Amino acid sequence: MADAAVVAICREAGAVVLGKTVTTEFATFKPGPTRNPFDLARTPGGSSSGSAAAVADCMLPLALGTQTAASIVRPAAYCGVVGFKPSFGRVPRSGMKLLSESLDTVGCFGRSVEDAALMGAALTGDKDLLVQGMPELRGLRIGLFQGTAWDRVSPETVQLWEELVARMNAEGIVARDVPIPSWFSGLSDLQADVMAVEASMSLSDELRRHPELLSANLMTMLEKGQQTDGRTHSQNMVVASAAKAKALELFRDHDVLLAPSAAGEAGWAHEGTGDPMYGRSWTLIGLPCLHLPLGRGKHGMPLGFQLIGKAFDDANLLSVGASIHRQFGSL
Repeated sequence: MADAAVVAICREAGAVVLGKTVTTEFATFKPGPTRNPFDLARTPGGSSSGSAAAVADCMLPLALGTQTAASIVRPAAYCGVVGFKPSFGRVPRSGMKLLSESLDTVGCFGRSVEDAALMGAALTGDKDLLVQGMPELRGLRIGLFQGTAWDRVSPETVQLWEELVARMNAEGIVARDVPIPSWFSGLSDLQADVMAVEASMSLSDELRRHPELLSANLMTMLEKGQQTDGRTHSQNMVVASAAKAKALELFRDHDVLLAPSAAGEAGWAHEGTGDPMYGRSWTLIGLPCLHLPLGRGKHGMPLGFQLIGKAFDDANLLSVGASIHRQFGSL
């Protein structure tokens, strides 16, 4: 037996590892037994269900998680904790059971940005990720990126968004809408296609030997991946690579972006782990994401939004996120 690299790194940094928390089936759709600490009838999100719930319930100060679509950001949103997905490639994945070679990203959960930054610094070996002092918010340029699924966002989430934007502008932050570029619009569907193909490869042994043990939803995704020919997948990867390069355009006039993390409050547990739409595109293009819990919905469940930074600008994202969370985290 051996630890995954990220677990070994945590031990080396002095962490006491308590155990493995519950995940969904191969980090996909089928939920485990974990429920939301705020309401046991509701989902904690997925796939990093147990990690987000354990941090929210104060069982742990920090926990590891992974994101292939929205599996850090969405559980963090539903459970009311900070969720940090680093830039793709910053954290080693040795020892992990991969689902998607070009998407899977290791990150973490904490109850503050400072705590998440501490774990991020340990995982990457980059001490610049540590939050040391708070940057001046006045003059900060935040791009308001509602995205392609804003029509699915709940009225309570819209209200919180408007309140937050008003308060930021009152504090001298320059918060402006970002038009959705034409190249961005299809990225969510592209992520789903890439994920299906790579998952069908990663789970080829399970699919060959134990298909009867796999859920219907997972089988549907794997069969879709198998039916996609290699040339089409290669072309999809070319489009994704071009989008990564074009992502710099989004930060030409903005320091960070603000976007939805989820449509609204956590749904009922029997309905699944929620819609990953709000994380798919950012994961595909490998940008660092930071969920900030900022308020509550009409049922008393957590609400919040994610900040997105430039690729490998994780330190700035965490620093800005810490200031915004401290200033506006009590909405």
